[in-house]
Amino acid sequence: MQFTWRYMDELIGKGLSLDVLGQFFWYMAVTLVPMSLPLAVLLASLITFGNMGEQLELLSMKAAGVPLIRIMRPILIVVIMVTGTSFYFQNFTSPQAQISMQTLLFSMKQAQPAVEIPEGVFYNEIPDLNLYVQRKNAETGMLYQVIIYKTDQGFDKAQIVLADSGRLEMSEDKLHLKLDLWSGTQSEAWQQGGVSAMGSIKLPFDRETFNYKQVIIDFDSNFALMDKNMLNNMPQAKNMRQIETSVDSIESSLDSIGQRFYDDVKLRWYRVPNLSEQQTKSLARMKAVPFDTLLSSMSPDRLQTAKTRAAGDIRSIRSELEWKSVMSGEGDSNIRRHWKEWHQKMTLSLACLFFFFVGAPLGAIIRKGGLGLPAVISVLIFIFYYIIDTSGMKMARDGSWNMIYGMWISSAVLIPFGVFLTYKSNKDSVMFNSELYAAFFRQLLGLRSSRHINRKEVIINETNYDRLPAEIDRLREGCHEYAQAANLMSAPNYFHIFFRHTTDSRVEKLGEQMDKIVEELSNSREPQVLAETNRLPIIYAHAHISPFTSREANMAAGIFFPVGLILWARIWRFRLRLLRDLRQIEKTCMRLNLIINTLNKPEQAVTEEAEETLPTHKKHRRREWAIAIIVILLAFAGGWYTYRHFRNNRPDKPIKTKKTIPTSIPENSSGRTLPMPKPLKQS
Repeated sequence: MQFTWRYMDELIGKGLSLDVLGQFFWYMAVTLVPMSLPLAVLLASLITFGNMGEQLELLSMKAAGVPLIRIMRPILIVVIMVTGTSFYFQNFTSPQAQISMQTLLFSMKQAQPAVEIPEGVFYNEIPDLNLYVQRKNAETGMLYQVIIYKTDQGFDKAQIVLADSGRLEMSEDKLHLKLDLWSGTQSEAWQQGGVSAMGSIKLPFDRETFNYKQVIIDFDSNFALMDKNMLNNMPQAKNMRQIETSVDSIESSLDSIGQRFYDDVKLRWYRVPNLSEQQTKSLARMKAVPFDTLLSSMSPDRLQTAKTRAAGDIRSIRSELEWKSVMSGEGDSNIRRHWKEWHQKMTLSLACLFFFFVGAPLGAIIRKGGLGLPAVISVLIFIFYYIIDTSGMKMARDGSWNMIYGMWISSAVLIPFGVFLTYKSNKDSVMFNSELYAAFFRQLLGLRSSRHINRKEVIINETNYDRLPAEIDRLREGCHEYAQAANLMSAPNYFHIFFRHTTDSRVEKLGEQMDKIVEELSNSREPQVLAETNRLPIIYAHAHISPFTSREANMAAGIFFPVGLILWARIWRFRLRLLRDLRQIEKTCMRLNLIINTLNKPEQAVTEEAEETLPTHKKHRRREWAIAIIVILLAFAGGWYTYRHFRNNRPDKPIKTKKTIPTSIPENSSGRTLPMPKPLKQS
């Protein structure tokens, strides 16, 4: 489809027959067979072994002792035959199909388009003629208000035809167009004295008035197929032996051209004469003269003339070398295109075999058949292969990479990938188990996982409630002692983490002890016991000590400070999580003991014991709530006091003063007290 849309604009409107289009699509499909066979082998092998895995057929054969390699052997023989067929097809059939398709495509491009006169615009698809039609009648084929510009004799002798109506028809031999015109005029400018009619000088012209006129136009609408021998030199049209012969001839031709260039430059620019033996001996006896001495012996005019001549010679040499480099570059590019086709005939053939060793084990691993998941996976793998193959091919064709490296890089990627998948599938590896990847990323990112213990329908070993309280108390006391002794709230020591790797056996023992209790409690029939058991966290015994179990890996991570800093922060996070988990274990153990004691003793005794042995964590919780409430109240009071103090002492707040109205004016210089004047009334 991509190839079809690439040339669609050049094929539409040419009036091509169905047999020509059928040949074009047939040859196009034949040329695409070498690229489609690897994808077909990949998809077929993936679907086949996916169906066998989904129907448990592979499992049955492996249970009988048949390895995967032996299961793949019959299909491998078929794939080898397909690989050989692909190689034969590319070496013998595909070159002939390429010649036929390119010949047909070039002939279709050169075909004359079908005459379809539009309305209101000039139509220029007819050679040496521009036709304008204002209106046309599709039923009768009549054209109205016709304007014709004929330039078959050149633009200087252009003919202009105006007609009231006309009709355009094709001759029976499809070599000419007949244009019948009615009620019009024909004008043609005269050419006098070599003066162009396009100039500003007004020239006389010949005008003819007619009632009816017929114009015959040369227009070959027959489809003519070009000679196939014109395309025999294409690299795509040759087999491997012909490519080797062509490369040898091109290289010998380039060598002869290069030798001729060298001889020409040596004689023209370096001026190396052909000397006899006597002249060579006499020249050897001469003494060399310094270049500066020669320059000083020349007159200024002669020196300037020599410099000008040398500069002109340099420009001539440069332009000539640029032209010769283009010629040699085209020859080298032609050689690379030939070698590209030579290598591609083998890489595409072997890709069928390589894709089988990718698709068959991959189908056995995913165990999904049909056209759903296998089709998606095969298309993604093939796109990845196609990108690598196309990139390497273009780099090798342009000369950026070595030809062998560029053409075989896709195969170099497929081979180890296929070997790896075959090995994993033969060893019954669970590569595509989502739970394994989820557990890996959960551990890498430090995501918490919880327990999911459900009530069992059939219980063989009942839970021993008499022995469990003592074990739960030991677990709680061990967690409490470790939390106080380990000081998990503080930041870890960077040097100890990466350069003094140790193990924490106490956490491992606590984890093993808790797992035994969980295993015992999982056989309980009480929903409350199962609910409290699910609240017990899962402890990572080594995540709070060092990032890796290997000493060398820890030292390498510590040396690279940015990586070590991230891992150090991760370890601190796990230390804080371990502290929270230990506290959660203590609380859960207290609740479990309370529930178990409720199940073991009568209600009254349990009530008295519960009152006597009230868990201390509840008292601590009440104390913490009381302290938190007091702190909140104090913070609120302090904030309110600060707000009031700031509001009363704002610098922009006006100062309130008590207004006093004087009853008299102070004494004047004479010592008399003056009375207050009466305020004036406002008008």
